[in-house]
Amino acid sequence: MEDKLNKSRLKLEKAELERDKALEKGLKNKKQLKMQRKFYEKEKPKSKLDFGENKSKPSDKLTDKPKSSDSLVDIVKPQSTMVRKFKNAPQKAVASNIHKEISESEDDNVGVKATHGSEQSAEFMGRKLKSAYEHQKLKPYKTLAKAEKKLQKSQVNYTYNRAMAENPQLGSSPFSKWHQKQNIKKQYANARKAGTATRNTATTIKDIVKKGVDTVAAIAANTVKNPRILIICGCFLLIIIICGALFSSCSVMLQGGFNSIVGTSYNSEDEDIVEVDNDYKNLEKELKDKIDNIESDYPGYDEYRYNLDEIGHNAHELASYLTALLKYYKPNEVQGELQQIFDLQYKLKLERVVEIRYRTKTRTDSEGNSYKVKVPYKYYILKITLINTPINNVAEDLLTAEQFELFRVYLETKGNKPNVFGDKYSETDSNQDLGYQVPAHNLTDEEFGKMLKEAEKYIGYPYVWGGSSPSTSFDCSGFVCWVINQSGVGNIPRTTATGIYNQTTPIPKSEAKPGDIIFFEGTYDSAGAVSHVGIYVGDGMMIHCGNPIGYANVNSGYWQDHFYAYGRIQP
Repeated sequence: MEDKLNKSRLKLEKAELERDKALEKGLKNKKQLKMQRKFYEKEKPKSKLDFGENKSKPSDKLTDKPKSSDSLVDIVKPQSTMVRKFKNAPQKAVASNIHKEISESEDDNVGVKATHGSEQSAEFMGRKLKSAYEHQKLKPYKTLAKAEKKLQKSQVNYTYNRAMAENPQLGSSPFSKWHQKQNIKKQYANARKAGTATRNTATTIKDIVKKGVDTVAAIAANTVKNPRILIICGCFLLIIIICGALFSSCSVMLQGGFNSIVGTSYNSEDEDIVEVDNDYKNLEKELKDKIDNIESDYPGYDEYRYNLDEIGHNAHELASYLTALLKYYKPNEVQGELQQIFDLQYKLKLERVVEIRYRTKTRTDSEGNSYKVKVPYKYYILKITLINTPINNVAEDLLTAEQFELFRVYLETKGNKPNVFGDKYSETDSNQDLGYQVPAHNLTDEEFGKMLKEAEKYIGYPYVWGGSSPSTSFDCSGFVCWVINQSGVGNIPRTTATGIYNQTTPIPKSEAKPGDIIFFEGTYDSAGAVSHVGIYVGDGMMIHCGNPIGYANVNSGYWQDHFYAYGRIQP
């Protein structure tokens, strides 16, 4: 592949050199100064009424008076061969009929026959000379067109070979190779059209400015005695020049803005993007059903211990990954990629543990006396662990450096389609306060002080679906679990918002104090009853992982509409 890339690069450089030479030659021939024609003008003989009769012959006086057409003119591109043949068809038909009539009567007159033959020979030579002249005139244009075509082909081949070298997976099949090359050709064709439009706009503006300058100069020459008119004309000229510059700048800005929008947008159709995301949700539903059926599929255990990450994904991360990898995709084309991402995102582990425990039993001795003894027995535990690695982290391992940069751009802009999946990714309201200070009277509890000190380290961190540590950033449940565990006030393994609620003691809203956990429902379509969680800091405020991590007023309309319960961390 490297050899192909080097060869295509050399061909591209050679084609650019040939095009530049052809363009330079074409520009050199574009304008030419017509030869000034000098002609002789006969002097009229003087009248005999003048001071005596002029006996001398009229003399020839040489004058240098060029015709009005002798000036510097633009050479218009000669007509094509087809147009010239069509245009000259009537003339050729008339000449052919004349020669036919002469041929019918020339047998009776030898002189006419000889003259007609000479005339035909002269016409033949004239046509050849004219054809040679037109061919020479067209040659620079044909050479330039040929060089442009060769350069375009070299550009497409080089871009294609470079893409294949950087992304070998794009050439996994002949159809894929053909599809990639067609996309590159289409991009070059659009670029050439855009370039032509820009040049036409610039040319039009240039012509307008030139005409404006000529008009103002003429007015100034005729009104030099009136300074007011000169001032008005100068202002008019200045306005034309400024407008021309603005139009030119706007053209470039609009083109650049359009390219920026296109380059950061999801290329696939909206319905395809949503359908692919639903296919991924179906995989997640199958996983959830599998976990829900574990106790029936693995019966006989004394205890089932669950340590489960939240099941769910950021749909924009999935769409950004597939767009960065494939540019454009259809549901039936990406099932393999979906399974690959899913297998890397979710790791379900089942572990069988046997503990020796003791229970008290009552026994009777030989004399009939009862007594209690501790008897060992086996206690069977099945540990179920689910690890959810965000697609953001998976993408970094699967994509090349260039593709991962594209992934980050698509994710940042949400592919310029922020609502393609509906409004479910505005999990929290946007009223985040990053500078709020918790009042001193709420810091009297030592354990809450530890929690707050740990939580405030991450103010400003972005919301990342499935995140559970500073290295990945956090989602809401990951943030609360991290703060509780790192501050030492409790031990709640990484779990969902519902999982945290199940490990706290529910309390009335009136008894809530700083350090309690606050829960919300319905902020998005979650699997459990609770969809969002934060840490209450008193005075109607909480610190939570919104977007970004910060403080929020729990008495605002949004949070009151979604309030679920308060819970206290169990000792």
